[in-house]
Amino acid sequence: MHKRKIEHNLILLLLIITINQTFGQKKEFRDTTVDSLTFLNNRKLLNSLNTSSFQKKIFVENDIKIPYRLLTPKNNQKDKKFPLVITFHNSTRIGNDNENQLEPFAKIWLRDEIYEKYPCYVVAPQFNKRSTNYEINEEGVQISKPSNEVSALLNLIKDLEKEYPNIDKNRIYLIGYSMGGSTSQNLMNLQPNTFAAVVSVAAVPDLSNLNKIKEKNIWLIHGKNDDENPYIGSVELYNKLSSNKKLIFTTFTNLNHNNIVIPFLITDEIPKWLFEKHR
Repeated sequence: MHKRKIEHNLILLLLIITINQTFGQKKEFRDTTVDSLTFLNNRKLLNSLNTSSFQKKIFVENDIKIPYRLLTPKNNQKDKKFPLVITFHNSTRIGNDNENQLEPFAKIWLRDEIYEKYPCYVVAPQFNKRSTNYEINEEGVQISKPSNEVSALLNLIKDLEKEYPNIDKNRIYLIGYSMGGSTSQNLMNLQPNTFAAVVSVAAVPDLSNLNKIKEKNIWLIHGKNDDENPYIGSVELYNKLSSNKKLIFTTFTNLNHNNIVIPFLITDEIPKWLFEKHR
């Protein structure tokens, strides 16, 4: 009798795991901690990288002007297709110097091992005002809405595809932190068929086009101790996309808004995940 009960429970457990893998998203918790020395060393490593490989350019559309930096693939070959990665800065990087937007998620692509192993085009636009604005919706959830400049970026992408025909249109990726994480979600919601995947870190969610992004590759990353962009926002988005088996939600139980990016600065975890995704 006892043996039969154990067998029954094992079968039930396997069934639950199978159903979750087949129909649901992936939710994970990490207990990573970041001490002050790790924080300083990882930031120092990224800040020591030479950013001159990022070309300085400006996109103009009517009265909208967006400075941006462009990194081209190592050993760029015209007969070979390369992904396009678009990185978005947080609100502390707002300006028009075409320098300050090169925050850690832009600079990781300059690390020798990343530049060699994950060749791609990287675009880092800079906004001279907030690229996304926050408001409370009728459900009491803080949500993000894009600025006009964000919508204009869709035309910048088209221009880049014309200028660099070897951009792989099936592998256009979005990544951002804080305001930039929200901006990356905004773009995915505005034109989901353009993008293969999004990595959104410590963001305020965009809930405007849930039906169209329910089968997209989405990686939400948030610190449970975030007191700037509430963790509950990512929980809400995760719950509303419960049928999306391509969604990963990573919670760092010990991290906050200011140190959430640190675990990813000296690994290839984000580039590796992105490069596996296709539209």
